[in-house]
Amino acid sequence: MLTQTYVSRRETAFTGSFARGRNTIRHEKRSLGSISQIVIISLITLVFGLIYVAEGTKATSFDYEISAVESEISEMTARRDDLAVEKARLSSVSAAKNSTVAANMENATVTGYVTD
Repeated sequence: MLTQTYVSRRETAFTGSFARGRNTIRHEKRSLGSISQIVIISLITLVFGLIYVAEGTKATSFDYEISAVESEISEMTARRDDLAVEKARLSSVSAAKNSTVAANMENATVTGYVTD
């Protein structure tokens, strides 16, 4: 009697033996070439650079807005100080007119001029 051993088709596919409807050439996986890899890395670097520059310009525009608001605040502070001085001057004039000391004063008159 002949002893037969069972061999699966998978085992024969990996051994590289000849079989019906099978190629004897093994193909390697295709990968990107060195130039393609350089181009892809360059494009990724370019995209990250553009993102970095865009974020930098956002920060710069915020700086311009902040400086504009700060200059407006300083102008309004100076105007407030000027108005406070004007208010003090006007209130002192009206207080002097209504005081009893000013009411008891005589009006000034010109008595004469010095001549040589």
